[in-house]
Amino acid sequence: MFRTVLDTDGLLRDEKTAAWMEAAALALVPKRCLVPEPERFAARISVMELGPAQLSANVFTPFSCYRSPRHVRQSDLELYQLAVITSGRQGIEQAGHRTSLDPGELIFYDSSRPFEASVGTDGRGAGSLLVQFPRELMPLPDKVVAPLCGSRLSGSTGIGHVFRQTLSALADTETDLTDRDRARLGTTIVDLAAAVVARQCEQTSALAPEARTEALYHEILAFIRRHVDDPDLTPPAVAAAHCISTRTLHRIFQTRGETVSGMIRGERINRCRRDLADPGLRAVPVGSVGARWGFPRASDFTRAFKAATGMTPTVYRASLQEQGS
Repeated sequence: MFRTVLDTDGLLRDEKTAAWMEAAALALVPKRCLVPEPERFAARISVMELGPAQLSANVFTPFSCYRSPRHVRQSDLELYQLAVITSGRQGIEQAGHRTSLDPGELIFYDSSRPFEASVGTDGRGAGSLLVQFPRELMPLPDKVVAPLCGSRLSGSTGIGHVFRQTLSALADTETDLTDRDRARLGTTIVDLAAAVVARQCEQTSALAPEARTEALYHEILAFIRRHVDDPDLTPPAVAAAHCISTRTLHRIFQTRGETVSGMIRGERINRCRRDLADPGLRAVPVGSVGARWGFPRASDFTRAFKAATGMTPTVYRASLQEQGS
């Protein structure tokens, strides 16, 4: 999945900073860097190509950098960049905004504008997941996007939370993806990034209908997963929570060959399978496991579970216990 383009482990002390600057210029963007403690400096950059986008996972000890107007003139791939802070404290200044960020927060910036950045502002290391994609793919005009450069965006609610979870899931997966899979994911990532920016500047209506629908679909999925234990989670409840009609909700899923009820049921069954397989929960009655994940009636749980797995919850748990013994 990820391809490591830099890992300073194993390099000589005098080689680390030079290797970092070269790798950062190729994998990220050219800039001038200042490392306060070269003898302790460490960095790792891993990248994943996602069709039109690139996702990089970055971990560094403290440093600061500056991308000057001269850097921009000499080398500019015209990229928008949206980063999720995964650890430590980081800061950036661009377009008149000076922002300090903690883990879980998002930062949006532009390779075509000068910026200053600092990593590990609390004296410790820091990490991030960074998406880069061509400016031309942003469906919003530059006059709308420009005021947000260097600004903090929320990663705890709404589409920002969906974007952050999507990147984290990609970073954690060990599944091999085909070139077609990566291209499709890249298109989705760009749509989600555009939706995050649009939501921040309240210009969601300016997005192409396809991008709005894609972003809404992922927001709905995240909502279902957060509330899957609620027995009152139904298509009308999901639609109401997103201020759309039930008919529109069904149409969004139908275009993907899915149903809302099937998605809710599938998420509940997956949670139940996980709990039934947990040795630490063997004393919990099967019916209680179902009730915990939205099946208050034991008969409904048994019927749904058998339809999905081919066996009843009791038989499923017993078969796993036999395998483990």
